[in-house]
Amino acid sequence: MSKFRHIVFDFDGTIADTSRIIIATMQATMRERQLRVATPQEIKQVIGLPLNECFLHIYPGMSEMESLDCASTYCDIFDINKTRLTPSLFPGVKEALEALSQRGTTMSVASSRGHGSLVELLEMMGVEQHFAMVVGVDNVDHAKPHPEAVLTILRAMHVGASESLMVGDMPVDIAMGKNAGTETCAVTYGNSSREQLQESKPTFLIDDMRELVSLV
Repeated sequence: MSKFRHIVFDFDGTIADTSRIIIATMQATMRERQLRVATPQEIKQVIGLPLNECFLHIYPGMSEMESLDCASTYCDIFDINKTRLTPSLFPGVKEALEALSQRGTTMSVASSRGHGSLVELLEMMGVEQHFAMVVGVDNVDHAKPHPEAVLTILRAMHVGASESLMVGDMPVDIAMGKNAGTETCAVTYGNSSREQLQESKPTFLIDDMRELVSLV
């Protein structure tokens, strides 16, 4: 019998390879707002944070209002870019989700992306049917690493933290899972280095999502 009844997944960098569209959209936003254009590596380091917080981290002197304006510009540009830079599933993700669904493991998504965008992208990639619940940053009052998103899901799914696993590609995902009391699994193919993930001390560390099937 599986140890985990429920798995909570991060989205960007865990389920979907969105780094290309995020980097392109962030840099276009920076040019539009006449800001210093950050490097791809700088941008990768903030993926997983709420959108306006990404700008606050890259530009420490920026005001909250300016960061919200940048986030609004980003969303407008993202809507244009998604038709030509369509995100795709990472290798092995579709197979893993199908295997876990067939086994009867329930799954959900907890992301710093907005709920509407999450649902749209999951549908575009043909995997929305695998997730019983999708929680975006606009569905909670506290963003990662606060456990609110995970705890909201566990309450709705009537599942205990000890029966659940948080899967993500960033240390902030691992911290959110730990704060919620779940065990954690880090994927190395996303936006963080293996070393960064090891420092976050996840329960499991995998290089391919298909490895998750045998773990749970």
